[in-house]
Amino acid sequence: MKVEEVERVRELLEKLGEEALIVRLDSFIALNEGLETKRGEDYIRLSILGFLEGLLLSLKMKYPGNGEIIEVYEEIKAKRVELDELFRKPAMQNIQ
Repeated sequence: MKVEEVERVRELLEKLGEEALIVRLDSFIALNEGLETKRGEDYIRLSILGFLEGLLLSLKMKYPGNGEIIEVYEEIKAKRVELDELFRKPAMQNIQ
């Protein structure tokens, strides 16, 4: 499964010299590759976006004021929230 946001975050990590985080990212992606058929593509994409969001949140704290990190974080967060709505159960309405 190819998630375009992963490549963007990987490039950002390379620019920042965060080699250890690149290894963690690659490991997470490898763990999720086989789950696609069991969980569904959207579910795995949501999982990956959530991981990327957390990774970028940590980078925002480590590199405060870095505009590129903030921009990528906001984009990925918005995509994750949008996709997350697909998995939310509708609220039960009281029957009167």
